[in-house]
Amino acid sequence: MSHLKHLFSPVEIGGMTARNRLLMPAMSINFGVDDNGYVQDQLTEYFVARARGGAGMMLVGGGGVHPTGLELPQLPALWDDGCIPALKKMTDRVKPFGALFGMQLMHGGRQSYHDKKVAPSPIPAPAVVKGTPRELTIPDIEELVAAFGDAARRCREGGFDFVEIHAGHGYLINQFYSLNSNKRTDKYGCGSFENRIRFLMELFRDIKAKTGDDYPVGVRFNGMDYIKDGWTLEDALKLAPILEREGAAYLHVSAGVYGSTELTIPSMYVKHGCFVHLAEAVKQIAGIPVITVGRIKSPEMADRIIKEGRADVVSMGRSLLADPELPNKAMAGELSRIRPCLGCCLGCIHAALQLEPGGCVVNPDVGREYQLKENDTTDRPKKILVAGTGPAGLGAARMAALRGHKVVVCDERGEMGGLVRLAGKVPGRGEVMDIINFFRNEMDRLKVEVRLNVPLDQALLDAVAPDEVVLATGSLPEMPIIKGLFQTKMTLCTVTDIMAGTAMAGDRVIVLGGSQAALMVTDFLAEKGKAVVVLNRKRHFAEEMSSNDRFYLRERLKRDTVTLFKQVSVKQFLPDGVTFTTGGDTVTLSGFDTVVISEKMTPIRTAADLFKGAAIPVHIIGDAKSPRIIMHALSEAEELGRTL
Repeated sequence: MSHLKHLFSPVEIGGMTARNRLLMPAMSINFGVDDNGYVQDQLTEYFVARARGGAGMMLVGGGGVHPTGLELPQLPALWDDGCIPALKKMTDRVKPFGALFGMQLMHGGRQSYHDKKVAPSPIPAPAVVKGTPRELTIPDIEELVAAFGDAARRCREGGFDFVEIHAGHGYLINQFYSLNSNKRTDKYGCGSFENRIRFLMELFRDIKAKTGDDYPVGVRFNGMDYIKDGWTLEDALKLAPILEREGAAYLHVSAGVYGSTELTIPSMYVKHGCFVHLAEAVKQIAGIPVITVGRIKSPEMADRIIKEGRADVVSMGRSLLADPELPNKAMAGELSRIRPCLGCCLGCIHAALQLEPGGCVVNPDVGREYQLKENDTTDRPKKILVAGTGPAGLGAARMAALRGHKVVVCDERGEMGGLVRLAGKVPGRGEVMDIINFFRNEMDRLKVEVRLNVPLDQALLDAVAPDEVVLATGSLPEMPIIKGLFQTKMTLCTVTDIMAGTAMAGDRVIVLGGSQAALMVTDFLAEKGKAVVVLNRKRHFAEEMSSNDRFYLRERLKRDTVTLFKQVSVKQFLPDGVTFTTGGDTVTLSGFDTVVISEKMTPIRTAADLFKGAAIPVHIIGDAKSPRIIMHALSEAEELGRTL
């Protein structure tokens, strides 16, 4: 594609030639290994899908070099030769599809999810992972240096084209060279730059000695830690030329650690290309390829970064989770067909950090590639009627159409999107509408008839005469029974009323609820200058959000005009306020003019009454079945679409 010629031009990197400048970086996906940590078909086919999809380079990660450093329980283990046959089977399967295939070598240090953590100093991680690590002795360090070299040798014997050392993100190597985690007084500490990078230098040389000078070894390190007494850009600019002289194949510049003010995996609240400036600074002094990363989801942006000389290669991790075919679609000029990452961080990093298999909110196929048929068209086409144009309805319609069914979609509203359309109006969350726009394009491409402002009734059933019906009619807020609520003089409305613009809030608002929707409507109102009090009857806020996404939303709510209460027991609503208890105290608020209900949702499935006694199969999915997050609704929808 001519206007993406920079991204899709080949690049020489460490003696290799990549077919394009798009790297799928290592992501701790937390699935696809057996009890020994040896890779299996599940992980292999996950990479096959992305190699077939056109990625220029790909990395498995993070490969554990030593039992003490396995970050998550279901990651590849590289600490004994028994792993080599499985690695060879994987690379033999993946490499014919044309991508350069590498393995990332890492040790989690104090950021590992087990109770045998080790680190340069016995200092706990500042966030996420709990527990104090054991301080490494000099013999321990020597053992780990050798472990990196041995792991790299196994990767070469296993057929990988290259390896990457993970020296960023607050993991072990980063812990050695950051002042907040390294308080040693020996040759690996003392505060001097040379001592703090000594561990990295020693293991780099051990890798080169065991794999040969001709084997490409890249290094991923932080441009900034974004935490007090952490690694800085000045440090990164000192390290880059040293690594180049040592023979590094490339420099992969990232940012952040557990607990940093800028998260390593930022959510949709953060601008696209948020860390590119760090790679750009390194590139100005580097004579080897520099790779950048950080919320880059658009092929056009990736192409522009390379065109402007800000980096040589672009990492697009979560975007390739969302759509393995992104490179091929971009090269073919089919940008509207790319299934978009939403930047919600829920299926990917949040799941992994909960010690669950990683996935993707918009792509239920992640981790199931090895189970799916390449061509799954039906030999018995049906006429399918889908009611509802939220993610569940559109997801089911798309999958059914892909399989060859004739699909008609209806919605009593005049716009597609369901509740997602309302969520997209919240400050910083417009990106959620990307998935609806994708489905809208898919409906056009697959020639799915979409009828808006059309309710599901008998007249429509008679006109369409479907063989099967899918009800994806969504949900609406449930009104609680609380003393005084329906007698108050305050305006009483729901979160959907506010977001749809069918109700207007006054200047002083009480939001009842602590869910994601409650916090989002609070942000929406606060942005408009309203004073908002949130009453959450639960212990935690927005539990359905990923921790990364919730972090940014909670930061936005740190305003003088927003007050959050949790573990609230509401005693009574008053004419202009409310009385409640929290933390053993009784609180009465007055002078308010609006109450917004944003607690439970209740399914909308009254249309099911049309089919009582009828012979037409009816499938109820998404919120119409039970209110749920987009990830679960889409997974259910696509699974249904495959079975129709």
